[in-house]
Amino acid sequence: MYFKHVVPEKPELKVFSKNPGFFPFFKRKKENIWGFFNFNNFMAKNKKNEIPHYELLYIVSNKYTEDELKPIVLNVNKTIEENGGKITYKEDWGKKKLAYSIKHFNYGYYSLAEFDIEGGQVEKIDKELRMSSEILRHTIVVKIAKTAEEIKAEKTRAKVIVKKAIKEKRKEKEEPLKKEEPKTKVDLKDLDEKLDKILDTDDLL
Repeated sequence: MYFKHVVPEKPELKVFSKNPGFFPFFKRKKENIWGFFNFNNFMAKNKKNEIPHYELLYIVSNKYTEDELKPIVLNVNKTIEENGGKITYKEDWGKKKLAYSIKHFNYGYYSLAEFDIEGGQVEKIDKELRMSSEILRHTIVVKIAKTAEEIKAEKTRAKVIVKKAIKEKRKEKEEPLKKEEPKTKVDLKDLDEKLDKILDTDDLL
């Protein structure tokens, strides 16, 4: 059985690892949800028989220098490849402050590796990483691929939003600006003449 750790910032990811310890994502609040998951069940539900895609995030002790870190990262990559994994992406996040102290260390080097591998082989990688004295903590993530229908639905929603935004922008441009009607200027001379005519009429007698 495997612990399941749902990362709030990445809802599309599900994290599965044997490591029961809490994984320190920097200073992130402890909002993680734990449960159980079996890799065999996941493989049984994979109807397309596609090779699962995983993400490994691990922390290396900061007692090592950046030059000493390089061979450690290479060794982790080698562990993945020797167990039949194909690395598709790598990224170093640098030195970060941990959310809590691990083995009296408050800082660590964060590294990420994405790879394709058969589900059964992940157990071997997990075991080797847990035995490593250089790695403070690690977590393995299985990325659930989106179906063609889900991708199509997302694109459709995006198009609707874009079209609506364009339509509203055009409407704003087409609306004529309301001009203030010029106020009628009163000519004092004309007003005096009209007043004199009224006063001269017999109607006032």
